[in-house]
Amino acid sequence: MGCSCGTSEDGKVSGCNNNGGCATGGCNKMNVFDWLSNMDLPTKEVFKVAEVRFKNGRKDYFRNEDNLDLVTGESVIVDVPGGHHLGYISLQGELVRLQMQKKKIEDGEDIRKIYRKATLNDLDKAEKVREREMPALYRTRQIIQDQGLQMKLSDIEFQSDNTKATFYYSADSRVDFRELIRVLASEFKVRIEMRQISLRQEAGRLGGIGSCGRELCCSTWLGDFKSVSTSAARYQKLSLNPGKLSGQCGRLKCCLNFELDTYLEALEHIPEVTKLKTKKGDARLQKTDIFRKMMWFSFEDDNNWYSLDATRVKEILAMNEKGELPETLTENTFEIKELGGINSDLAQMDKKFRTKHSKNKSKNKGGRNRNRNRNRGPKGNKQNQ
Repeated sequence: MGCSCGTSEDGKVSGCNNNGGCATGGCNKMNVFDWLSNMDLPTKEVFKVAEVRFKNGRKDYFRNEDNLDLVTGESVIVDVPGGHHLGYISLQGELVRLQMQKKKIEDGEDIRKIYRKATLNDLDKAEKVREREMPALYRTRQIIQDQGLQMKLSDIEFQSDNTKATFYYSADSRVDFRELIRVLASEFKVRIEMRQISLRQEAGRLGGIGSCGRELCCSTWLGDFKSVSTSAARYQKLSLNPGKLSGQCGRLKCCLNFELDTYLEALEHIPEVTKLKTKKGDARLQKTDIFRKMMWFSFEDDNNWYSLDATRVKEILAMNEKGELPETLTENTFEIKELGGINSDLAQMDKKFRTKHSKNKSKNKGGRNRNRNRNRGPKGNKQNQ
């Protein structure tokens, strides 16, 4: 796979010589692994539509009508409304057909064409155009502030032919930016397009590091955003703390949906219960380990927690439904041991002290014998003091 930030020479992509690890993430942002590239497909005709990636992971589909020999990651010049733009090939072949079916895009006349491969001159012009984006961003934010518009400008993308600029913004309500467009058109001498994006899309375009220590999913691989509700956190037994559940976009983290199906499958084996009735009293649920299938209960007058298996909890629930109460959480009945007699505890105590007294007596006797032998000579006679 070629490097998307490199240049093409003699049909080969030179790249940045950093092995796909650019500091900006441009080499691996929104990449798709073509797992069909080394397989022999049953059809000989190659799908002519290619997926082209633009700034910040924005992708679109273009037709390769001239049968250009393209390489994934290679820069191309494509047809866009009112001009041309420079992009990078991100996907080819049958996977493009599957992606178009997934996104419900028809292979019709609406798909524009790929003009040609980008030359060094095209790349130099595109680089000069990109240098206008950051100063234009700061200037536009100042104009928005002067006009008092309730909108947040997050990014600007200039077309490679320097004839059009797309302004990406987010706002909580509808914004009348007709006057803003007139000011921007006279300021930058290009056609202006205002495109409103969601807060999740804004975070994906800006990028960043999440609380997990990795790059944001929305800026590296996640392209389709699904709704996330607080019920996903409840099923996973997470604390409903907005500060911990919210991402950099201010919305609930998309990763709450990643393991939700696994939790729902594991919860099928966990009974729904808040308290268990025993002869000792009512035991209330304190904690649940879903994957280990362990549940902890405690009594009102006891600070200790008692761990029970989910099978045991179901057994106690079945007994409670029948009106039966177990003796404890772990046992249904107590085993009563037979006592030896009325004064058996006194007899055991006498036996204990009698054994202890005999051990001390034998110990003292052995000590006296050792002292007596130490005072005798080598022939058994007493030594003179």
